[in-house]
Amino acid sequence: MKKKWLLCLLTITLALFLVACTTTSSDDDENTTTDDEQTSENEGNESEEEESDSQDDGKKVLYLNNGEEPTSFDPPIGFDSVSWNALNNLLEGLTRLDSSHTPQPAIAEDWEISDDGTVYTFYIREDANWSNGDPVTAQDFVFAWKRLLNPETASSAAFLGYFIKGGEAYNTGEGSADDVMVEAVDDKTFKVTLEAPTGFFLNLITNPAFFPINHQVAQENPEWHSEADSFVANGPFQLKEWNHDNNMVFEKNPEYWDADTVKLDEVHWAMVNDTNTEYQMYESGDLDSSGIPSDLAEQLLEGDDVVYEDQAGTYFYRFNVTEEPFQNEKIRKAFAMAINQEEIVNYITKNLEKPAYGFVSYGFQDANGQDFREQNGDFLTFDPEQAKQLLEEGMAEEGYDELPEITLSYNTSDAHKSIAEYMQQQYIDVLGIEVTLENTEWNVFLQDQKDLNHQFSRSSFLADYADPVNFLESFITDSSMNRTGWSNEEYDQLIANAKNETDPEQRFEYLYEAEKILFDEMPLFPIHFYNQIVLQNPDVTGVVRHPVGYLELKWADKN
Repeated sequence: MKKKWLLCLLTITLALFLVACTTTSSDDDENTTTDDEQTSENEGNESEEEESDSQDDGKKVLYLNNGEEPTSFDPPIGFDSVSWNALNNLLEGLTRLDSSHTPQPAIAEDWEISDDGTVYTFYIREDANWSNGDPVTAQDFVFAWKRLLNPETASSAAFLGYFIKGGEAYNTGEGSADDVMVEAVDDKTFKVTLEAPTGFFLNLITNPAFFPINHQVAQENPEWHSEADSFVANGPFQLKEWNHDNNMVFEKNPEYWDADTVKLDEVHWAMVNDTNTEYQMYESGDLDSSGIPSDLAEQLLEGDDVVYEDQAGTYFYRFNVTEEPFQNEKIRKAFAMAINQEEIVNYITKNLEKPAYGFVSYGFQDANGQDFREQNGDFLTFDPEQAKQLLEEGMAEEGYDELPEITLSYNTSDAHKSIAEYMQQQYIDVLGIEVTLENTEWNVFLQDQKDLNHQFSRSSFLADYADPVNFLESFITDSSMNRTGWSNEEYDQLIANAKNETDPEQRFEYLYEAEKILFDEMPLFPIHFYNQIVLQNPDVTGVVRHPVGYLELKWADKN
C-alpha cells in the first residue's frame, strides 16, 4: 500500500538522524538556548512553594525551563524553539512524531495518498476536539494553512507551505487564497494537493507551523493566542496560566482524543535565560531538567542523570552582505577562517558538540546510502595565515585603509556571550581587528536580524523536517529565513530543481552543488552542529526530544 511504503521510507530517513546532528540546551531557542531557530531544548519550571503544593494535592507536576518568553503561540508566528516546545504540547497536527521520531496518525486517524504521490486525503478523528469542546474540523486546517501562506501573516514559516500547489504563488502575491490546493471535503475530510511528490510530507506536517487553528474562535478574536484565558488547545495539554516573561502553567487537556495516554497533570515552565541559574534551580529541586554549565561540564557529564539526544541543526553566524565591509566575499572568508570551531566546542561549550565545517548536519543519507555531510566534505578550515591574506586582498579591493567599525550581535544568553567573547579575541589575535559586542533580548534581536539591522550576528538552525533541502532552502533569495541580504540565481535554481526532481541521485547532486556555492560565497559560517545534553530528574521518564527540535511531553511521567 502506498501509504505504508512511504511511512517505511520515512522511518529509514528519520533513523538517520540518530547518527550525529547537534545542539545543547543553549541556543536562542534552547535553554541557553535554533531557528531559526530551532534553535531547541527549552525546558523550564517554577517555584519550590508551588512544587510542595502540587505534591500535597497528589498531582504529577513536571517543572521545566523555557529559557525566555515564547515569541508567539500563534502557530505560523511562533516559528522558533522558544515557542516550539510549548506549541508542540498545546496543539497537534494531522500527524505526530512518535518516540522513534517517525510520523504517526494524530488528529488524522488515517489517510490515503494518490498513485502519483501528489494528493493526500486525511480523515480527521470523530473524537478530536478543541479544549472548549468544539470539534476539530477540516475547515480548521484549511483556515490555518491558508493563513500560514497569507502574505499579510508574514510568517517566517510560510516557505514550508510551498510544497502545496498554489502555496508559493499566494504567499508571493502572484496568486490568491483560492489557488491554494487545500480543501475541506467535509467536516472530517481534508484534502491537499502538492506541487510534486514529496516523500517527507507526513514528517513535514508534524511541524507546529501546520497545526490547526479553531477558525471560529480566531475569527471572533484574532488575539485568541495571546493569553491563557482565550487560548484554545487541541493537544495533550491546555494553557492554564501565562504570566508573561515569568512563567507558564499547562494542565492536562481532558478534551484531547488520547487523554488517557497523558500521565502528567501539569507542566510548570520557568523563563530563566542563564544556564548557571537554571542548574542551581535543578540542584535545589525547583526544576526537573537543566542544561549543563560549561564550567561544570567535565564533572557533570559523568553523572547518572545525563540525557544525551541527537539533534539536527547548526549554530552559525550570518554576515549582512548589504553592509560594509561584508559586501566583500574575501573579507567574509577572512572572518570565517579566523575562528577555530574545534576550540569552541572543546573549551567553551564543552557539551560534546561536533565542530561544523559545512551547513547541513550529519545524519542524512543520500540516494546511495552515504552520509550527506561526509560525502560533501568540509568547506571551512581554521587558517590564520590565509585569513590575514584574504583580509588584505579584500580591503585592497574595497579601497579600505582600515575597516569600518564592526559590531557582532547576539541575543542575551551566557552561552552566546562566551562564544562571542572568544570570537572577539580571535579577531584581535588573528586579524588585528577590534570588534564591538552587542546583545539584546530574543524578540528584539530576531526582529532586527529579519530587518537586516545587524551587521554580523549569531544564529541557529534546527531542522523543520527530515531532509537536507530544509537546511539549504533557508538561503534562497527573499526567503524569510535568509537574513543575510545574499542572493545567487544559480543557488536558487539548484534548490528549485532539488524540490522538483524525482530521480534521487540527481536530486542530491543538486543539493551538494548548492551547498558548495553557499560556501564559495560565504554569507554565513558555521560554529558547531547541535546535540541535546541535559540533566534530568531520574524520577522523570518518557520525555522525548525529537532531532527536528521540539520536546514531546505526551508520554512523560514523574514518579
